[in-house]
Amino acid sequence: MPRISDDDFDDVGDDDDESATVPCPYCRAEIHEDSVRCPRCGAYISDEDSPPARKPWWIIAGILACLYAVYRWVF
Repeated sequence: MPRISDDDFDDVGDDDDESATVPCPYCRAEIHEDSVRCPRCGAYISDEDSPPARKPWWIIAGILACLYAVYRWVF
């Protein structure tokens, strides 16, 4: 029976790692499938990877105005 060495398996699967690309869901550019962000358009691929969004300034201003009104009403 012929003996199989480890050298026979060195090149198995190397082609898939180099060419594993998918289209960006926003600009359709070819990107690596493990990319977090598209290098062409800069969009994050998934919502989990994107930084947390800031609240609009008017919500914060409205909350502060309500708290001030409650403060003035109580005191």
